[in-house]
Amino acid sequence: MTGQVVAVTGGARGIGREIAAQLAWAGARVAIGDIDAAAAHATAAELGANVRGYGVDVADRASFAAFLAAAEQEWGPLDVLVNNAGVMWVGPFDREPETARRRQFDVNVHGVINGVSLAAPAMRSRGAGHIVTVASAASKLAPPGESTYAATKHAVLGYLSGVRAELRGSGVELSVIMPTVVDTELATGTHTGAVALLQPADVARAVVATIEHPRFEVTVPRYIGPLLRAVNVLPAALRDRVLHGMVPDQVAAVRDSSSRTDYEHKVTTPAHPPATGTRE
Repeated sequence: MTGQVVAVTGGARGIGREIAAQLAWAGARVAIGDIDAAAAHATAAELGANVRGYGVDVADRASFAAFLAAAEQEWGPLDVLVNNAGVMWVGPFDREPETARRRQFDVNVHGVINGVSLAAPAMRSRGAGHIVTVASAASKLAPPGESTYAATKHAVLGYLSGVRAELRGSGVELSVIMPTVVDTELATGTHTGAVALLQPADVARAVVATIEHPRFEVTVPRYIGPLLRAVNVLPAALRDRVLHGMVPDQVAAVRDSSSRTDYEHKVTTPAHPPATGTRE
């Protein structure tokens, strides 16, 4: 990773912060972008001289473009883009606010599309580059209470599959990281189902390993991928019973709980970044 230029969205906290930290430790030059510009600047200052922080709204194409341009002005041509920014609302489908539905699609889907469509053409022209998207095991599953979130992650996997086919032979790699529940603010109050709660460092290690040895689909834990493939060959009734035991019911998890109130308020009323491409 020494000397590689990497941009990480949603990099101020949680998984994104840990990705930036591990990349910087490995020798990369890292630009972290976040809707919370002040937090991005503070995190960059904590992580050292090879990290810069910027404000960016990935759902705003102009803002995303300015972030990438600022990173390249600082460090040079982009080697790797990590699409990590994401938001999630949890609860019964018929109680989900429209603002939450739209924000999830804007950030989780349009944010990824913005990143890929902005970064990949220049990478293709150079004949090298890697775009890593942190999605979710919800790209393959749809837990109760996460219907819209799962829809966005299914969309991301489908979009990346199509773009990957278009970029075959170009030298540009695409990867999608699909973790189960991770101990971050996004997952506050939710259940993990049949798997242990992951830490941001677990996902960051998978991202760094995937940059070093590219693969398209990466599940965290790794065994989840083969397990889902095995479950999907079962008859429908048996498959439903197995998944019912594996996949957490998030409607039940958040029922009568206020643990997600503060986070979901931020989902529906996000902070605004500074003028695009600026940093402290």
